[in-house]
Amino acid sequence: MKISHKYVVMLLLIVTVIIGVAAIAPPEHKHPKQFVNLQVLPKNISDTLLYQIMKKDFNKGLGVKCSFCHAENKDSSELDFASDAKPEKNIARGMMRMEIGINSNYFKLEHPMIGDQALAVTCVTCHNGKAFPNNDSIMAEKK
Repeated sequence: MKISHKYVVMLLLIVTVIIGVAAIAPPEHKHPKQFVNLQVLPKNISDTLLYQIMKKDFNKGLGVKCSFCHAENKDSSELDFASDAKPEKNIARGMMRMEIGINSNYFKLEHPMIGDQALAVTCVTCHNGKAFPNNDSIMAEKK
């Protein structure tokens, strides 16, 4: 049985495309399927949605990395996402509750959730990509 040169080239091209697509696929994150210690976000949140919220709302909205709120695991160099060791994590929870309350009470959104595209007030509203909001503009308005 003789294999045509065209078929070999086509097979190699298909394998190359498959490998290329696999290489650009988003990386798997080392998050558990069941998250522990979620107090504001839904306990059954998908890992994809949680990752999007953390990247869009927190990383971009505050210009910080995960380690800003999450403590390092004592046994490894990885982050312990369930830990409450850093006070910034509880501050973030309070901010999420405030954000949900503002969107519900003042903008009358029926079911405001962190990560919802329809929210009127988000982290970036005040933080503008900074870990600590600039109070200069707020103080200028009061004068």
